[in-house]
Amino acid sequence: MEAAILGCGYVGIELGRQLTERGHDAIGVRRSEAGLEEIETAGFAGVRADVTDADALEAVPDVDAIVFAASSGGRGAEAAREVYVDGLRTAIEAFGTRESPPDRLVYTSSTGVHGDHGGDWVDEETPIEPTTEKTEVLAEAERIALEEPPEYGYDGTVARFAGLYGPDRYRLERYLEGPVTEGYLNMVHRDDAAGAVRFLLEADLARGEVVQVVDDEPAPKWNFADWLAERCDRERPPKRTKAERLEAGDLSEAAKRRILTSKRCSNAKLRSLGYEFTYPTFREGYRDAIEAYRTG
Repeated sequence: MEAAILGCGYVGIELGRQLTERGHDAIGVRRSEAGLEEIETAGFAGVRADVTDADALEAVPDVDAIVFAASSGGRGAEAAREVYVDGLRTAIEAFGTRESPPDRLVYTSSTGVHGDHGGDWVDEETPIEPTTEKTEVLAEAERIALEEPPEYGYDGTVARFAGLYGPDRYRLERYLEGPVTEGYLNMVHRDDAAGAVRFLLEADLARGEVVQVVDDEPAPKWNFADWLAERCDRERPPKRTKAERLEAGDLSEAAKRRILTSKRCSNAKLRSLGYEFTYPTFREGYRDAIEAYRTG
């Protein structure tokens, strides 16, 4: 299989590494020279191109699959729309109008599109209710990823990621120092986020479907913080309720909505398809980070 990873960043580089290890040809696409250096260090080919520029994408060779994993860099809704909506449409058309179009697309989305469900479980059948301008953009991109590739003769899949963590993104101090605001953590380790996409491609599964990529155990933030503190030989961090956090009065409207959003994301579909997690819960996923912290 030949796969182009558009926006080959945190998850994309790991995906390219996994595909290469299994004998596939991966091509990472980044906008900067520094990004290309990261790809080459990971051991696979890189192409410099902007996903929002159809002419630039001509530099990417024909492939069997495209993985759209570009990021808007944490910027606002307008920047998100430029990447996730305009960039996704550009890529779908640019590859779809080739003499040898791809066989499928995987678009990496976010469980943030679900909105608030009062702590209830949500899965792929749960109607999405985005609560911020940015998650509204992500919801629109999901629709594009499923509906528009068939216009060019190939299939789309949405891999809906929970909160990513892993090397360089463990954020231990956030939970060890506190204060920790109540709520649920829906998480997936970087290696499993990449592994799930690789699995769906290799096994040729979930065409035209959404698959939630989240580990086995959504964790209450207070419980997770206390568990982490115990293993790092620290005192349990201070806690605060959502009401207490909101009373501080220093939050944007989008941040307030995020705090008020509560849900538990199910991975039953991904499990039923046959994916086996390397890090099924945070207990396995944080083991290396805790050991590194304890040994200084």
